[in-house]
Amino acid sequence: MIKSVHSNPTLFGISMDKLKPFEKVISQIETQLLQGRIFLGCMEQGFDDGKAFVSKNCVFAEEFFINLRNIFAQVEPKLGELNEIDTRAKLVGICALYVLHFYLFRTVDRKQFKQIWDTYKKVPAVPLVANILWFPDQFLLMQLPHMAKSMDRKAQDAVKNQRLNYLQQKSQSLPKDAQISYHQVTSWMIRMELAAQPDGERLLEDLNHRTSLLVQGLMLSWSISNQVKTVMNLHVTLAKPMTKTSVLALCRMIEMLKAIEATFHKHTMHICENITHIVQHLGYIALTAINAAKKRLVADKKYSERRLDVLSALVLAEKALNGPGTKERRLITHLAMALGTQLKSFKEDELTSFNSVMRKLDLICELREKLQGACDCSFMYWHRVVFPTYVTDLYENGEGGHRIHYMFGALRDCVPPMLVTRHEVSPQVLLDNFDKEIYGHLKEHLLDPLCRDIETDLRLHSHSHLQLDDRNPFRVGLTPFLHLLKIRPVRFFDRLINIKAYVENYLDKTFYNLTTVALHDWKTYGEMRSLAKHKYGLKTVEAHLPSQTLEQGLDVLEIMRNIHVFVSRYLYNLNNQIFIESSSNNKHLNTINIRHIANSIRTHGIGIMNTTVNFTYQFLRKKFYIFSQFLYDEHIKSRLLKDLRFFRENKTQQNQKYPFERAEKFNKGIRKLGLSPDGLSCLDQFRNLISQIGNAMGYVRMIRSGGLHCCSNAICFIPDLDDIVSFEELCKEENMSDECVKAAAKLDAVIGNLTKNFSEGTEYFKLLVDVFAPAFRDPKNMHLRNFFVILPPLTLNFVEHSITCKERMNRKSKIEASFTDDGFAMGLAYILKLLDQYYDFDSLHWFTSVKVKFSKEKADAKKQQDSVTGRADEKLQQTIQLTFKRLEIYEQEFDILNYSLSSARIFFRADLTAAEEKEIKKGDKNDQEKTGNQTQKPLGYGSQPPPTVL
Repeated sequence: MIKSVHSNPTLFGISMDKLKPFEKVISQIETQLLQGRIFLGCMEQGFDDGKAFVSKNCVFAEEFFINLRNIFAQVEPKLGELNEIDTRAKLVGICALYVLHFYLFRTVDRKQFKQIWDTYKKVPAVPLVANILWFPDQFLLMQLPHMAKSMDRKAQDAVKNQRLNYLQQKSQSLPKDAQISYHQVTSWMIRMELAAQPDGERLLEDLNHRTSLLVQGLMLSWSISNQVKTVMNLHVTLAKPMTKTSVLALCRMIEMLKAIEATFHKHTMHICENITHIVQHLGYIALTAINAAKKRLVADKKYSERRLDVLSALVLAEKALNGPGTKERRLITHLAMALGTQLKSFKEDELTSFNSVMRKLDLICELREKLQGACDCSFMYWHRVVFPTYVTDLYENGEGGHRIHYMFGALRDCVPPMLVTRHEVSPQVLLDNFDKEIYGHLKEHLLDPLCRDIETDLRLHSHSHLQLDDRNPFRVGLTPFLHLLKIRPVRFFDRLINIKAYVENYLDKTFYNLTTVALHDWKTYGEMRSLAKHKYGLKTVEAHLPSQTLEQGLDVLEIMRNIHVFVSRYLYNLNNQIFIESSSNNKHLNTINIRHIANSIRTHGIGIMNTTVNFTYQFLRKKFYIFSQFLYDEHIKSRLLKDLRFFRENKTQQNQKYPFERAEKFNKGIRKLGLSPDGLSCLDQFRNLISQIGNAMGYVRMIRSGGLHCCSNAICFIPDLDDIVSFEELCKEENMSDECVKAAAKLDAVIGNLTKNFSEGTEYFKLLVDVFAPAFRDPKNMHLRNFFVILPPLTLNFVEHSITCKERMNRKSKIEASFTDDGFAMGLAYILKLLDQYYDFDSLHWFTSVKVKFSKEKADAKKQQDSVTGRADEKLQQTIQLTFKRLEIYEQEFDILNYSLSSARIFFRADLTAAEEKEIKKGDKNDQEKTGNQTQKPLGYGSQPPPTVL
């Protein structure tokens, strides 16, 4: 660019007098900085001046080289060992000193050069900062180019091959090394926890033990740090890809670094309390060794200046050690001891022990700095590409999810270097991008898959009754979600990442949105919400959508308006108190139970119960009119009178039992009168009429049960029904505002209404009996008195119809197929109560006659079976078996009808004896006379609707 400007300065608007200084500055920056010649420029500067001639000072040159060799002798054995701490950094200094020695004195000790060169066998590279690696061989060849001639190509290739072999071997052994380091670190953490409990009886042993623990923690952290930084940066420098196993092992080792740091941080107070005692104790040991050396020197009576200098150095070291372990005091001690160890003042073992103590003292006094240097994971900024692999593995395995805190601790170490950047881009931009990238990886590989899989698991669990779950744990690994949900919130920049809260928020949003789309699925998502709480401890918020929040099935209001349709299309089950749709074109049949009724009452209010019973009364009036017309028919009336006269004349011969044959004959005779277009006889239509009346009564019973259920659910929050306080009076006593008093009055009214409805409970059956019974028993309706005579053929007709319907159920027929129809029994019990014919019907002993009939036929079939035993007539045997089966089915159906009728009679208090009913009526009459209340006369048949109490 500058050359272009030189050729035509006017084009760029620059004068030549400004261009030359600019070119000089650019050249200087390029030479000193961009070409990497800062160190070389420092080495090549002239150190000789008029006062000192450094390069010609032989004594200094010799001393320089001796110290260089001694330092290398101390550093070299520790390279690559587990107990090395910052030894690799000292190797950089040794190489720099070696280069400085050459530029000062222009002499090269090839033996020493070879020894420094051979360090590549122990240390392939030294991590300096971030992702920068320093290679000793490259540094020496660059700064000492003339030495390249002495190092042939083979020696240089050996270094490269060694580096590649180291990386390959380390990649293979990383999982094993990580496991070994894990055991060492966990063992050390446990011993640190135990050491936090002081033992006053063994103070000296405790100090030695704690010193060893602190030093061991530092060594472990430096050893792991060196491995991680070297391996990760070598992969980048040599452009070698990392396997997933290596990545996970390195991430595990990074977690160990932050675990060590966290352990030191946890025991900070304990360490601070002990570190002064440790420094004093180590200083005492060092002083003892120095004192022994002093005595040895003083004991020698020969005087010399050298001996005096050594003695003075020991005295100076004593004074420096006798105080706090500051950096200056320790530096003075090391300088003094460099002279104090001369003249064999220390024995070999004493000197080794002293050096070990001083090394411990240096580590303890610089504990914070050393720990920060070892556990600093700011290099992760340059290797953050491994984070997605780490998070994916964490999600797939599940266990050990708490370790993610350590990884985020390592990522937080990247922040301080970013804050001190001097780029044109603001540090905040770097921080925001880093935060966005890391959180994006966490969402993509952990949070979002966790949310989706938990939702899928809940959905499959809630629908497991509809489909088989093919998630075989032996073929498909099931992620242990619970371990991930128990992870404590993770702090990263300005956000707190709470995995459990994130999943709860996702489920809340999903359940709400999907319920909004399909309101009829609210129950499914309610079950999934409950499953999430019980299975994973996830607390989600209820949707509180405005509709479809109650499962009310067919609404009470619709049933009330179309009760004539309802009783004809639904069948009643007495025991389960449930209505079932008789037939449907769909694959499922609708059902209505007490919970549906209660939910409807909760929706429309408690007043709908009385309105529903009023509608039922109007419906019964119409049906009883048809009922009366049927029994008034001349054909029916004449047959009933004929059968009644026959029974009364022959009951002695028939053993007080209505004969089964007369019922069959009646049934067949009715069919001769004609059939409807649907193929139903008059008796079939009469049976349907009674079933519809019974269904209506069953619906009234369900209404009352649903009302009680609704009241009990609403009143469950009132502590004591016998002692209900008046909130209005309490508010007045506390002198509250008028609004509070009005609200309390309304609350009292609501509680009073609930209590009244719950404690009283209207007896609708009694009302419906009292309102119709006088008209049924009126002498004007004499034709109704023969109703009990039609019951034997009517029950026979019902049993035949019931058997046909159940057989169609087995054939999967959608027409005239059912398994229950207790409305017929309920209707019979209600009408018998209205006509007061329970005892008349019992006098027929009809069900006893049925039992005798079928018992006799079974006995005849048994005789026939015994008579054909041994013959080869298989068809006859099959016919007899079918006969047995038919008789058992008929007998079973008659028993079921008998039990249902007996149960239904209990609802109308039909099983009381005449004497008990007389006593009850007498007691009711006396109560009315005492209270002075006049009972309203029941409405007759065909009169106006009952009062509003219904």
